[in-house]
Amino acid sequence: MEKDFLKPYWEDGEIRIFDSNCDDEEYVWHKDLENREIEILEGNGWQFQFEGCLPYLLEKGMVFSIEKNEMHRLIKGIDNLKIRIVRHGH
Repeated sequence: MEKDFLKPYWEDGEIRIFDSNCDDEEYVWHKDLENREIEILEGNGWQFQFEGCLPYLLEKGMVFSIEKNEMHRLIKGIDNLKIRIVRHGH
């Protein structure tokens, strides 16, 4: 019964905002320690790039997955980017 109150926070997702006023150097190539599902909530002009692929424009409503240890990066846009992150397998 107590377990019902111990849901992992990631089931509902985590909202994260990326600041368009940060230096480009803040948005570097990196890997994550778990699989993630990303939903774009707000933001204009931001791009996402997987290693070895061309970047693509992020648009409100898009949902995509990033696999654990998959190299990727954000490319800064015009205004702040707001996303929902759902973590799997952490």
